[in-house]
Amino acid sequence: GSPYLRKALFSAALVASQHDPVLKAFYEKKRSEGKHHLTALGAVSRKLCYIIFAILKKNEAYEIRQ
Repeated sequence: GSPYLRKALFSAALVASQHDPVLKAFYEKKRSEGKHHLTALGAVSRKLCYIIFAILKKNEAYEIRQ
């Protein structure tokens, strides 16, 4: 894939894994499973990709769940 898109997704995933409660819990779950930091971040990027696609498809705003 595009290295520019990958870098953008990883940057967004890093921020999201620190501030979004759902993605933060997902990241911490992957880390507790013994995954490396970058592997867990890759999983968050993939999940974020699905979220972005759903937002664009439904044309709705993203609301952070508590």
